[in-house]
Amino acid sequence: MASAQEITLDTNFDPSRLQVIATRPKKTVEIVEYDEEWPARFNIIYKMISKALGDRALSIRHVGSTSVPGLPAKAVIDVDVVVLDPRAEENYVPYLEAAGFQFLHREPAWHEHRFFGLKEPYANIHVFGQDSVEVVRHQIFREWLLNNAEDRDEYARIKRQAAQETREAGEGVMEYNERKQEEIRRILHRAFRANGLE
Repeated sequence: MASAQEITLDTNFDPSRLQVIATRPKKTVEIVEYDEEWPARFNIIYKMISKALGDRALSIRHVGSTSVPGLPAKAVIDVDVVVLDPRAEENYVPYLEAAGFQFLHREPAWHEHRFFGLKEPYANIHVFGQDSVEVVRHQIFREWLLNNAEDRDEYARIKRQAAQETREAGEGVMEYNERKQEEIRRILHRAFRANGLE
């Protein structure tokens, strides 16, 4: 695991850093109740990625709210894929595209993040390198929500409120994510402290 110095609470997303490769139709931000089918959808995606990348995928993990049983979420499966070096796109991009994943953007300045979409099951695929602290943050956040009902319930409330405000303002997922950031930081602060990372 990365050190406490390496894992920070910086969860900010800066759209100006995006290198857009393609776009997909925007969806209304809607929070729905937990769906028992979400793990099965992840399993489909897992098999697709595993078949496409083989051992080039060092890990494939279900992350985000759909990975937490009982937590309301957008009906979008988020997946972290770890590769040896995200900058070596020739080692994974054509294989994912051939399997039906759409390469949407890259963020070299933010953990060398590469982002793909899948239409069915609808999914966000996040590609990071093996030393990315963002992958560690995702896992700590998920584990904390799995084991802390009070924070899980409060996060669900914030998500619903953020989604409603976003819809009322006619905005999209980036603004929705920004509205959740303060709560995410609070939860991560508690999780980091409990894991001895502060």
